[in-house]
Amino acid sequence: MPAGYVGAGFPEATVYRARELHADVIAIDGGSTDSGPHYLGTATAKSARNAVARDLRHILLAARDADIPVIVGSCGTSGTDAGVDWIYEIALEIAETEELDLSIARIYSEQTASELKRYLAENRIHPLEPAADLRPETLDRCSHIVGVLGHEPILDALAQGANLVLTGRATDTALIAAVPLGRGMPDGPVWHGAKTSECGGLCTTKPQSGGVLVTFDRTGFTVEPLGDDAACTPTSVAAHMMYENADPFRMREPAGTLDTSGARYLQADDRRVRVEGSRFESADQYTIKLEGAAPAGYQTMILVGLRSPTVLARLDEWCDGVLTYLHHNIAESFGLSPADYDLQLRRYGQDGVLGKYEPDKSTMPREVGIVFIATAEDQATATQLAKFANPILLHAPLPGETALPSYAFFGSPAETERGQLHEFVLSHTVNVDSPHELFRTLVSVAHA
Repeated sequence: MPAGYVGAGFPEATVYRARELHADVIAIDGGSTDSGPHYLGTATAKSARNAVARDLRHILLAARDADIPVIVGSCGTSGTDAGVDWIYEIALEIAETEELDLSIARIYSEQTASELKRYLAENRIHPLEPAADLRPETLDRCSHIVGVLGHEPILDALAQGANLVLTGRATDTALIAAVPLGRGMPDGPVWHGAKTSECGGLCTTKPQSGGVLVTFDRTGFTVEPLGDDAACTPTSVAAHMMYENADPFRMREPAGTLDTSGARYLQADDRRVRVEGSRFESADQYTIKLEGAAPAGYQTMILVGLRSPTVLARLDEWCDGVLTYLHHNIAESFGLSPADYDLQLRRYGQDGVLGKYEPDKSTMPREVGIVFIATAEDQATATQLAKFANPILLHAPLPGETALPSYAFFGSPAETERGQLHEFVLSHTVNVDSPHELFRTLVSVAHA
């Protein structure tokens, strides 16, 4: 794994080092839900196209030189069909420019509401905590729905002769696990090694030094960094089971559950770590996770800076006063009820990140950036609410005071339209009879 995701960047030399160490496949993730529902809702990528093309070019040149396949998962951030096609177009451009022969498999993972309703009617869709039972109308609300594929469709694509596999939404680990599982390596070490290396150098002492190479055998796996100035330690490797995982010892995949509670981490040399004792529990029922995003209104925001020590000492009162004023006057001026809109004040410099969970309530900041956010059913209303808030945000006194202070807007115009919002509305699994049944694979050839 050269990096956490394609487009993140990595030292070019590290992928050639993987070739020198006789890697059998280069796998890299292309997306995540980390950046929120917008990218799934709009079927767009969070990464810059130039950055993706740069990384993919380095990977493809190294892989074709070594005659090994490349696997890119969750293409276009959220793994929509448009995301797969986006990476496919970039790959075609690279193939033409660099005169590469590529056999490209595109594995599509988007789902339709109408087809999923059939599974729902058969009681084959179940919620993941804390989601509620799925209703048909929730499926209809979704802009895009993807199924999270396992390693089996990837293996099938490789068997069809693909040397570049581009997948829709996939588990990060499936990309790395596919080839070793296809060669008969034991499930426990493979899934654990795949989890360890899913973010490239994050399991090393220098996460930005480049990727890692994982070597599997019948009793375990060994992981080593590809950057010259990095090392793996038992702590850095074991700690990665806690990354984006609720349980530090167990992780669910479509086919079952990885159990690392009995794993042993040994320092093999000054750079490599050896891991043994991981197990994999096959599930009685193969399941595919569903992810879906639906429209959730429109937003407009204003950023205003506060440095008044008097106001900052009583910031809770000031914010409460602003919101009370706005809610009262919005009802009178717009005829809207609280159910028609939402207003937020986020205080960056005080508790903008943690909110009510901020542990230090006593230290007064020197300055705070107040982010005012208006959300409504349409953009025009959200923007009008922000414009309505403009004067009070610029001059609001503390409650009980009459003198009008002045604060600093970030720029002019003060309001910035954020456009349509989306929210995640699906976190469910669907019982399937085959690992392949929700996915579609298309193989094509790009000649130099």
